[in-house]
Amino acid sequence: MKFAHISDLHLGKRVNEYSMLEDQKYILARILNILDDEKPDALLISGDIYDKSIPSAEAVSLFDDFIVRLAKKQLRTFVISGNHDSPERLSFGNRLIDMSGIHISPVYDGSIKPTVLSDKFGDVNIYMLPFIKPAHVRAAFSEAEIADQTAAVRFALQQAGVDPAARNVLLAHQFVTGAERSDSEDISVGGTDNVDAAVFADFDYVALGHIHRPQNAGGEKIRYCGSPLKYSFSEAPYDKSVTIAELGEKGSLAVKTVPLVPMREMREIKGSYDELMSKSYYDGTDYTDAYMHITLTDEDDIPFAAAKLQQIYKNLMKLDYDNSRTRHKATFDSASDVERKTPQQLFADFFEQQNGRPLSEEQAEIVESIIKSIWEGEQ
Repeated sequence: MKFAHISDLHLGKRVNEYSMLEDQKYILARILNILDDEKPDALLISGDIYDKSIPSAEAVSLFDDFIVRLAKKQLRTFVISGNHDSPERLSFGNRLIDMSGIHISPVYDGSIKPTVLSDKFGDVNIYMLPFIKPAHVRAAFSEAEIADQTAAVRFALQQAGVDPAARNVLLAHQFVTGAERSDSEDISVGGTDNVDAAVFADFDYVALGHIHRPQNAGGEKIRYCGSPLKYSFSEAPYDKSVTIAELGEKGSLAVKTVPLVPMREMREIKGSYDELMSKSYYDGTDYTDAYMHITLTDEDDIPFAAAKLQQIYKNLMKLDYDNSRTRHKATFDSASDVERKTPQQLFADFFEQQNGRPLSEEQAEIVESIIKSIWEGEQ
């Protein structure tokens, strides 16, 4: 059985104040072309359909057009909500839509029932687990002892009664420990959103969403397909794709990717103002229509640099300087530091940057007490 796997559409997203709707409409059309060529048995869409819990009318219209086209192709489609989606809004009318072959996960209530598809090797059970947190599981099972994100996902899947001897596919939207993030994803301090890959042991393929860079997570059968477009310049070096996963008999899995070429690339260049404004700078790469991040190396600020550079680089999204002045400025922690450090450590670092001295022992105790009370309240 053959599956196409996509996620993190983030319809309606703006990047550096640029609307991505035109680019998203274009890439969805390319995805439809790939589906025509690959002829999968089903399409898996693993969350973050929209960029906001209350999406714009234009974003809703774009997704509506996409799933109507999928229904006309009679392609079974499975959709779960991600952390950016409102599960209530996304699942509106899902029981009616279900009859057209478009299956949208309901709001999590503790029940996860599979949809069964069949091929020459027998049945394949498709499970849909929308984005959940410990609080969601405790709301459905008040007696459950849920200490962290891994425990929440493990408990939720245990309630589904998955038969490990059968062929099972799961759609999920979580951060699996060890996956490489990018700047366009939400980051939880202290790694509180980490899920151990071991909780997915009973599945033959896990179609993950949430991380924008395509990658395996704990083995080939646990896969992030990545976002179809680049949503931050940290993603500029990496190509986008649709993941194609094909299940044979139990234990047989083949995975490949089909490239997605965007309407506009994201590119980063660096040099002096005179270099970047000179035609001699061009190296054969087309920068005129690309979304650009330009770093100027001039020691002095260039008056109206952005407006002048946009004469050549019309989609200039971001302008920075790299010189002796900027290199001496204090920098905030990187995304990897934010993930590694506890909330208390992050606050202590911030306090010291702002005040030029560390927290006192008494202040550190107060901060720890406040953070604990906040987290207990959220849980």
